[in-house]
Amino acid sequence: MDLNRVQIFAQVVEQGSFTGAARALGLTKTTVSRKVAELETQTGVQLLFRTTRALRLTEAGSEYYNKITKILQDLENAEAQLSASQQRVKGSLKVICPFEMGQLFLGPVFASFLEAYPDISIDTELTSRKVDLIEEGIDVLFHVGMIEDSRIQTYRLFNTSTTLMASPKYLARFGKPTKPADLVNHRYIDCQYSRHLGSSDSIRIFDGQRWQTIEPQVPFRVNNITLAREVAISGLGIAALPVMIAEQALVSGELVPLLEDFPMEHNVLTMSYPKRAYLPRKYMVFIDFIYQMLFRSKDEELLEKPDFVLLNEDEKGNVTPIARPQEFSCIKTLDALNLKGSVASAVIGDAD
Repeated sequence: MDLNRVQIFAQVVEQGSFTGAARALGLTKTTVSRKVAELETQTGVQLLFRTTRALRLTEAGSEYYNKITKILQDLENAEAQLSASQQRVKGSLKVICPFEMGQLFLGPVFASFLEAYPDISIDTELTSRKVDLIEEGIDVLFHVGMIEDSRIQTYRLFNTSTTLMASPKYLARFGKPTKPADLVNHRYIDCQYSRHLGSSDSIRIFDGQRWQTIEPQVPFRVNNITLAREVAISGLGIAALPVMIAEQALVSGELVPLLEDFPMEHNVLTMSYPKRAYLPRKYMVFIDFIYQMLFRSKDEELLEKPDFVLLNEDEKGNVTPIARPQEFSCIKTLDALNLKGSVASAVIGDAD
């Protein structure tokens, strides 16, 4: 059996097209198409239905794909185990994440990771723009909300929350809301950090009995939470901000928390990467490292993780890192880097 043909076929399925597979493998579309045809000739079975508009697995092709993905993963794992003690992990990673996650958390994490893995390089973009992970060749994407795409593997990391707050200057002029319904008469700074979730200039808040959608006055919209904070401090209106972003302003009295007994709707921070029959080691060590750093304390409630990420979990669902063998053993705690506060409360930007 020609393993190369099998790997190419798996990529065609995962990418959803010959063009996508060719791009992912660095081959021509003609080569990819020919290799799949050769595999069908070799097996004597049609694996794909081909039309001018789309590809679709045949019943036999689906059964074949499900079997080879485990074989390919086992081969990759066997190779990794054989070479782990002799071969350093190499390659480059293209990572995209929200502004605040990058600014407040990932800087020291990346520095620590690259010190541990000097043969890996990282190309990072902080953005709130719409991102096409496959077309742009992104390796790892952190973002708010889920991505519905069969070519992409997405894991929910943790929920993010915000609190309504305003400056004393604003409250002296417009009054302090005492219940969610009061917000309809107030100015609201709309932070459109999650375009794919849709911003409707509204506030989702629980009034004690049910979720309410409040439509306040919206004089200002922005896609960056730090700017939203500064505008709120200046007295323009009420903003929904994570406490970590506004901590200094809250301590100094520049901002005042509002309606603390009425929770706002949570968003979820997720991590995505291209779905692969087998995951390159550079992906595995990077993603494992991120999880170890994100959940190094019990401050965050982990929602989902890949099977290759190992964390201790107690009966309450709290997780902590565990020691890793061989190449994973270099993972370090970031406590010495003096990272304070909740990562979840800081991550409210989006790279949708």
